[in-house]
Amino acid sequence: MAGGRLVGLARWPVKSLGGEALAAARLDWRGLGGDRAYALLDRREGRDGRWLTVRQAPGMLAWSAAYPDAPDDRLDPADPPPPTLRGPDGRVWGWDDPGLERALADDLGLAVRRHRDLGGQQDLRASVLVTTEASRRAVADALGRPVELRRFRTNLHLGLDAPPFAEQRWEGGRLQVGEVTLDLLNPCARCVIPTRDPDDLSRWPELLRWLHRRNGGLFGVNARVVTAGRVRAGDRSP
Repeated sequence: MAGGRLVGLARWPVKSLGGEALAAARLDWRGLGGDRAYALLDRREGRDGRWLTVRQAPGMLAWSAAYPDAPDDRLDPADPPPPTLRGPDGRVWGWDDPGLERALADDLGLAVRRHRDLGGQQDLRASVLVTTEASRRAVADALGRPVELRRFRTNLHLGLDAPPFAEQRWEGGRLQVGEVTLDLLNPCARCVIPTRDPDDLSRWPELLRWLHRRNGGLFGVNARVVTAGRVRAGDRSP
């Protein structure tokens, strides 16, 4: 595997909401500390208790979440604090604010309830998404417009001396970043969610069509933590 550096680091405190860029983070068996430790559950009949995602409520992208009381690697993966949410109108809400569920319901058009799971609520449980700059740049160059990593909800973004989509051949290998060792699982098959602009919610279907034509619908690779520890932006990956 080619060497390089960690050039981007992010976590997503509430599943399907916007997240926060980081300078450093702690990872353990759950994944990146605090990542998707919280979620919104659907309260509609027939779906009660299921995760609510952008598929059902695209307006979730206009909300974001962060851990201002536990920035970067000050967050303990075993006990992430309640996140702070910011709505599309700029209003800030605490996770435990009694008016939050009503505000979300009014904005999203459906009833929700809050849920906390310290094991993480990634689609692939207890996982980390790794992407590479060469692949991001290849997509942007081919489509002739910027491609923001926020579309893909990357955790670790690497700048490597490797060609685009080299990460699809990493399955079964291991990756060392900072103090952390990752088992590399499978390339990540993308759904329609990355076609939604994280700022204005507009759709870009050609993004997914191109990924299917050129790359089997894949972008990034899923991984699990083998050795826990800290990573920092700029850390080398041998």
